[in-house]
Amino acid sequence: MTEPMGLRERKKAQLRAAIADTAIRMFLESGFDQVSITDIARAADVSRRTLFAYFPTKEDLVLQRFADHEDEAARTVRARRADESPLDALRAALLDRLEQRDPSAGLNDKPEIMAFLGLIFGTESLAARLIRYTNRGADLLTEALCDSGFDALTARLVARQVIVVQQELAFLNHDSLVNGKSADAHYPEAVRAADRAFDLLRDGLESR
Repeated sequence: MTEPMGLRERKKAQLRAAIADTAIRMFLESGFDQVSITDIARAADVSRRTLFAYFPTKEDLVLQRFADHEDEAARTVRARRADESPLDALRAALLDRLEQRDPSAGLNDKPEIMAFLGLIFGTESLAARLIRYTNRGADLLTEALCDSGFDALTARLVARQVIVVQQELAFLNHDSLVNGKSADAHYPEAVRAADRAFDLLRDGLESR
């Protein structure tokens, strides 16, 4: 009897998550460069071939969590209200993530989240690989802006600026937490920084 596609896909997703969770735990315990693919496969009870079928590179074991959100900005633009501009929708989405203490906004001081982000920002190969996901997110946002009526050049320039701004704000928020500030204490400053950044995106340097 053929197994239902839904169940098969669900099992694949569960195995993928289990492998990634195992790898991240090992990386946090021993360091990214000190853990081999063979070590991870053995601990996850899968073959190296199976592991590579889900994660083409060692870095992907960590950064797959970012890959799952790489189209978030594009989805925000496509799902906005008819009377809402793309930048206003993106601003509102970021402010919501800050309020929810979403890890993607860098404003989450749970120890496991802090350790995970510290692993990425503190490992050169992971930080470099993250650029790939950043670029993919910018490409998807460019497409969404073009579909919203922007010309190709404007869409590309705006998309790159938005993605970089969001990334830099997340870095600044995380740095503040690393330096001892709590997420709740830093929240008002994070909101002010987000508003200032989107004011600049909207008005340019003339808003100084």
